[in-house]
Amino acid sequence: MIPFFLFLYALLLGSFYNVVGLRIPKGMSIVTPRSHCTSCKQTLTGIDLIPVLSYVFSKGRCRYCKEAVSPIYPLFELLTAVLFVLSPLLMGWTYELVIAWTLISMLIIIVITDIHYMLIPNKILLFFFLLFMFERIFIPYQTLPNHLIGLLVGFAIPALVAMLSKGGMGGGDIKLFAVLGFVLGWKMVILAFFLSSLIGMIAALIGMLFGKVKKGVPFPFGPSIAVAALISYFVGEKILNWYFSLLF
Repeated sequence: MIPFFLFLYALLLGSFYNVVGLRIPKGMSIVTPRSHCTSCKQTLTGIDLIPVLSYVFSKGRCRYCKEAVSPIYPLFELLTAVLFVLSPLLMGWTYELVIAWTLISMLIIIVITDIHYMLIPNKILLFFFLLFMFERIFIPYQTLPNHLIGLLVGFAIPALVAMLSKGGMGGGDIKLFAVLGFVLGWKMVILAFFLSSLIGMIAALIGMLFGKVKKGVPFPFGPSIAVAALISYFVGEKILNWYFSLLF
């Protein structure tokens, strides 16, 4: 029953992360005003705010004005729940799960902000960086120097790329990689950077193919970083071991 209740709990978290991701970049409180329809401004009641189910039962429309509701809301609620449940299956029921769930939470919020506003807020990065520092005091993963070197490497590589490309990478992405470097360590953050570049390139090509991305026009890189970070965190060691086995 634990995975089931974890799934339900994470659905609620996903709903809250939608609020955080949409309001923080606009300087709004995450408490007030109450959730409302962005079209008719009608305050939503409990029946309108059931994660995923409210969207399904209302057929993706506001119950009051019948305007379409973005599928991004239930998508991130469901994605949060799935990732929370998958985490113990991938790494076991250990104290490290706290780090994993914190990482997932940060990445979900950041992807939401980047998709909607092309922005990764400093407030969110600072909050989670301090939280990771606190957690690492009590939940050691590797040695502290590995995390500190990871912080420097995570900042230096994208900063260098931004300098050489004259703005090819945003400041939010650079600071995000610095935080990820502290969480993942220096080897995994290098892998995450490589994977994010690969994923971002593939996403851009697919977007161009369908006319969603135009050449020379910036598009959100946060989702690519998030996917790469999760891959590196959960299975990065296996990827590196496989890669080095091909070389030697």
